[in-house]
Amino acid sequence: MDLADLQSGRLTPPDYAQNFADAHPPLQRTQALIEAERCYYCYAAPCQTACPTGIDIPAFIQRVAQDNVRGAAEAILTANPLGGMCARVCPTEVLCEQACVRNTHESKPVEIGLLQRYAVEGHFANPGAKPLFERAAPTGRRIAVVGAGPAGLAAAHGLARRGHEVVLFDANAKLGGLNEYGLATYKVAGGFAQREIDWLLSIGGITPKLNWRLGRDMTLDSLLAEHDAVFLGLGLAGVNALGIVEPELPGLRNAVDFIAELRQSAPEIVPVGRRVVVIGGGMTAVDAAVQARLLGAEQVTMVYRRGPDGLSASTHEQHWAQTRGVTLRCWARPLGVEAGGGVLRGMRFAATRLDGGHLVDTGEQFFIEADMVLRAIGQTYVAESAGPAVELQGGRIRTDADFRTSVPRVWAGGDCRFGGRDLTVEAVEHGKRAAESIHAALTGVAHG
Repeated sequence: MDLADLQSGRLTPPDYAQNFADAHPPLQRTQALIEAERCYYCYAAPCQTACPTGIDIPAFIQRVAQDNVRGAAEAILTANPLGGMCARVCPTEVLCEQACVRNTHESKPVEIGLLQRYAVEGHFANPGAKPLFERAAPTGRRIAVVGAGPAGLAAAHGLARRGHEVVLFDANAKLGGLNEYGLATYKVAGGFAQREIDWLLSIGGITPKLNWRLGRDMTLDSLLAEHDAVFLGLGLAGVNALGIVEPELPGLRNAVDFIAELRQSAPEIVPVGRRVVVIGGGMTAVDAAVQARLLGAEQVTMVYRRGPDGLSASTHEQHWAQTRGVTLRCWARPLGVEAGGGVLRGMRFAATRLDGGHLVDTGEQFFIEADMVLRAIGQTYVAESAGPAVELQGGRIRTDADFRTSVPRVWAGGDCRFGGRDLTVEAVEHGKRAAESIHAALTGVAHG
């Protein structure tokens, strides 16, 4: 094994085009109409209760069945301004679709996620359509939204809709956060993340400021001096370490950086190893592992320290990885990186088991040959950017039920907030509800 084992261009151009195309093609009109007719349009529908953003699912599906795409999109986007992205990437199989009453009758729920995608993308495809929403009269209030991921985008849209001026800061060169940098390319093919952002910004009143980092280019105090309120949608910028010696080696890197590089580059120029090990058991690990295979890696192994029941990746995501050539190896803890001549050779692992509820080593060790190792064992909130005045809980920002932080005039939501499930759709709901709370605080008008 030598450095040539970590290389780009392993496949032909048609292979890359096929591998990184849309993993789940959208419904065509006839398919959508037929699928929508399967809905019972339940009163007090359990699917709506299961949706973190409370989309009126029976209402939008009924509008799809009536061939009213605009009406369906309006029902979705009123509740969830990032309804298109959520339709693509949220685990609908364990949220709304799991709650569908069709499961009891025929073990096959209505395809809510695909119908939601059909409605939203159908509306976006009609550039001449009248805007769904109009801004309220200007309030004269100015709000800083820091972080342009799902929570920040939802907050910005909700505030702009209510007539406030919003300055949207982000540390990256593009808006979108996780949606633009942190998801597998095949989930958001065709530049969908930016198309959705273009629609969201079209409401007006939102001024993006890119390549601005809190703690480097501005402080919380400086933002509060120039704005009436601040919303923090900072996400999780830190990456957990493996807890072992991690030498600087080509091929040993964070899975989030690998995924971001793929999203911002043509896949044929992204290097990948012949034998890849991904350490972790969540969605990021699955996205990294599957894409390594799609780039031409011959062998990809996802290693997780506990059993299959402990994986945070859904059963659907696990199946997706395994049916695309990824080997899943549980009950293994990383012991050390092995290298020779400055080249990564592989990793040693200790076999693990549960003993009285505690994870312990069995005494067995094994080695997996690898020329690329991707760390995907979770991310952390970086507290230094916002400063010590923002109180934390469990390592993330503590807020009250209205998303207020310990600092007056500062709200927070999304993954950086304590108590969430790190779901895109939940981050959107945080941003939406924080916008309601900020509006109420600034104007005295009740939430809504």
